[in-house]
Amino acid sequence: MKTAEALHQAVASALRGIAPEADIDSIDPAASLREQLDLDSFDFLNVLITLQETVGVDIPEADYGRVDSLNALVAYLMAA
Repeated sequence: MKTAEALHQAVASALRGIAPEADIDSIDPAASLREQLDLDSFDFLNVLITLQETVGVDIPEADYGRVDSLNALVAYLMAA
C-alpha cells in the first residue's frame, strides 16, 4: 500500500541520490523542485526514473509538468 509518507520518503531518497548536497527537508513542498534544487532536465529525469524503479509508477513525459513540486509528485504517485 502506498502512503503519502512512504512516497514522500521515496521522493526524498531519489532527490538525495541526484543532489546529495541539497537540504531536502527544507524545501517548499509546493514550489518547483527543479528551481529549488537547481536540477537540470537530465537530473529531473533521473529522479523520475529512480522513482519508477522504486515505486513502480511510470511517469510519461507528457506529465512531467504536472510533477514539478514535491506535493504534486507525491499526489501523482498516490493516484497512480
